[in-house]
Amino acid sequence: MRRATTPRIALALVCILAGIAGLTALGPSQQRAAAFTFNKIADNVYFAVGTGALTVFCNAAIIINENDVLLVDTHVSPDAAQALLTELKSITNKPVRYVVNTHYHFDHSSGNQIYGPNVEIIGHDFTREKLTDGSSLRGAGYERYIGTVPGTIARLQKQRDTTTDAAAKATLNQRIAAQEEFKRQTDTIRATPPTVSFDHTMTLYRGGREIRLYFVGRAHTGGDVFVFLPKERVLVSGDALQSGLPFMGDGFFADWPETLEKLKALDFDVVLPGHGAPFRDRNRITYLQAYMRDFWVKVQEQKRLGATAEEAARRIDMRSHAAHFPAITAAGADIDGVRRAYELLGK
Repeated sequence: MRRATTPRIALALVCILAGIAGLTALGPSQQRAAAFTFNKIADNVYFAVGTGALTVFCNAAIIINENDVLLVDTHVSPDAAQALLTELKSITNKPVRYVVNTHYHFDHSSGNQIYGPNVEIIGHDFTREKLTDGSSLRGAGYERYIGTVPGTIARLQKQRDTTTDAAAKATLNQRIAAQEEFKRQTDTIRATPPTVSFDHTMTLYRGGREIRLYFVGRAHTGGDVFVFLPKERVLVSGDALQSGLPFMGDGFFADWPETLEKLKALDFDVVLPGHGAPFRDRNRITYLQAYMRDFWVKVQEQKRLGATAEEAARRIDMRSHAAHFPAITAAGADIDGVRRAYELLGK
């Protein structure tokens, strides 16, 4: 079955898949370029962003304390997590002692397994439950981004085997090798739960630094954690708050706006999201709240009218939000988000 891609998520999906397709498979004697750029946000606070040399999917926050380092999120594979640890030595020699999972999704937790007994992995109780039962390696998001890889390899191989153009064949071979390498990386994942979990709040004091961890309600998942540095006025938001539209296939749409409302009480200047660039415009919270409330109302109306999820995804029109979310260019809603909403409404 062909999976529909709607306008609001099309740009993000194209960027991710293009990044995978554009990778170059390296031979044993070749050295990969740096996988991350470290952008300084505040004193000893960095934002690690993938360069495209390796598929990493999500951003990571790096908090360098007096004697140790805390990382937020562990990327899409053990390879990506190990690359961050290796390249981290360019900015600090201090050991990583803490890792925080903002939520359980595969692109934020699949590097957990590389951390040994000297590292505490911290997450919400819900995140621990989901990683314990293997939920990070199944579901709509995983199938969309990882489950499609074998089919992509087969499609590229068919194209290669039927073309007579030497240049095209060479390009296809390179793309196939890159996809096969990405599959190899993701095949090594073992869902690894946090070693420390909490239900509402947790605070770490590392030297002179205070690191607050908050769960303030369901949103992108049932266990989204926000990492807040009150002195530095930095908020690490995972995927519950982004400048664009997040993946909605595991969301809680009635709760999400209220969860974001509670964030407004925190005194931060900059948000470090799980995907996309940092931003300082607090109005982004209001924009996303408005979108989620409107989406939830429109989905409920379609279900009341008897539309299937697929019909509702075609009918719903969110273009009134396009000024704040430029990826919206046409009518239509994310099918995974609509299916999730129908699931919630069916309960």
